[in-house]
Amino acid sequence: MAKIIKMEKISLKNNPAIKEDLIQSFIFENPSVLGLGELFPIQREKVQPAGGRLDMLLANDDGTRYEVEIQLGATDPSHIIRTIEYWDSEKKRYPQYDHCAVIVAEEITGRFMNVISLFNGAIPLIALQMTAYRQGDDISLAFTKVLDRVTLATDEEESYEVTDRNYWENRSTSKMMKNVDLIFDSMKELTVGYELKYNKFYIGMMKEGISKNFLMFRPKKSYLYIVYKGNEDSEMIQKCDDVGLELSYTPRWKEYSLRISDFEEYKKHKELIDGLIKTSMEYFNITD
Repeated sequence: MAKIIKMEKISLKNNPAIKEDLIQSFIFENPSVLGLGELFPIQREKVQPAGGRLDMLLANDDGTRYEVEIQLGATDPSHIIRTIEYWDSEKKRYPQYDHCAVIVAEEITGRFMNVISLFNGAIPLIALQMTAYRQGDDISLAFTKVLDRVTLATDEEESYEVTDRNYWENRSTSKMMKNVDLIFDSMKELTVGYELKYNKFYIGMMKEGISKNFLMFRPKKSYLYIVYKGNEDSEMIQKCDDVGLELSYTPRWKEYSLRISDFEEYKKHKELIDGLIKTSMEYFNITD
C-alpha cells in the first residue's frame, strides 16, 4: 500500500552539493518540469552580443521562444534587469518569433513581485518559484507559477465594434479605400459571394451574414495591409522579399501582413498575392 510521506524542504542557495549549473542542466534536459507546456531545448549559456550569457533558451511548436534566467535564493534587481535585457536582445535578433521572458527563483518576494508586475503586459514575462525537496540522497524540484504573462487578445476575440465605410475613410483616406475596393473586386474568383465587413480594427469578409476572415484589410493613410492567416512559410516570405514585397509573420496569431502601396502594386504581383490568399482559404478549410 502506498504511503504519504513528508519531504524535507531545502535551500539550494545554501547547499554546497547543488550548483546552479546542475539545475540548469536538469531543466534543459527536462523542460516540461517548468509547467509551461511541451517545450524543447535550443541552447544553454547562450552568449549575448552586449555581454553576458542567457541561462537557457527554450521553445514550443507554435513559434514562442522562452528566455529563461535562474536565480538560487531570492530574486534581486540585477536578476530582473538581466532577464529583461536578454529577452529584449533575443527579440531584436529574432523578430520572426514570439518571445517571453521567464524568471525562475527560489523566492520571489512581495516587493519584487510588485516590480515585475509593472512590466507585465508591456513585457511578456512569467515568474516561477522553484522549491527543492530532499528525499534520501535525491532532490526533487517543484515549480509554481506566481506570475503569468498577460495574453493579449486578438480583435476577433474581443466583442468588436462594427463600423462603416465612413469610419475607415476617416481613419485612412478615400483614395486608399478605393484601392481596397479595386483589390477586392480583382479577387472576384476568390471572393465571389462575399462582401466587406467594416470592423473597428480591420475590414473583414462576410458571406450570408457570417464572418469568414480568410482575408482582411487594414488601410492606412499612405499604404495598406493585406492580412491573412496560415502556418509559417519562410520560403514564401523570402519569395515575396525577392520581388520587393514586404511580408511579415506573427507566429503567436499565425497571421501574415502584406504591405502594399496601392492597386497598381497589387496588379503587378496579382498571381503571387492571390496565391497567398488561397493558402489562407485552405487554412480555414474554405472550399467555396
